[in-house]
Amino acid sequence: MLRWSGGVSRTDKIRNDYIRGSFKVAMVYEKLRENRLRWYGHVMRRDDDHMTKRVMNIEEGKKGRRRPPITWLQTIRNDLKSINISERTTYNRKMWRRITRRTDPN
Repeated sequence: MLRWSGGVSRTDKIRNDYIRGSFKVAMVYEKLRENRLRWYGHVMRRDDDHMTKRVMNIEEGKKGRRRPPITWLQTIRNDLKSINISERTTYNRKMWRRITRRTDPN
């Protein structure tokens, strides 16, 4: 879409990083991480008896013999580890928003 907007084709041999930088657009995986963490913070600030919070605390059943699929919660834990913050930070809303909403380039 950005190539089309900028009038650049693949035959011009311009790298995607340069095109994203010229339009000042963040990487897709960074925006996905931002949205996942925003939702996670929203759910964690809910009351303990709220349905979504109770569902997150359900233990998973017995695993099969194959490699287990990566769950949404495991992805969240990996995201938290990659930006080096703890789960307790979700309760401080101002700090959580400042940390998780930094993906747009300057």
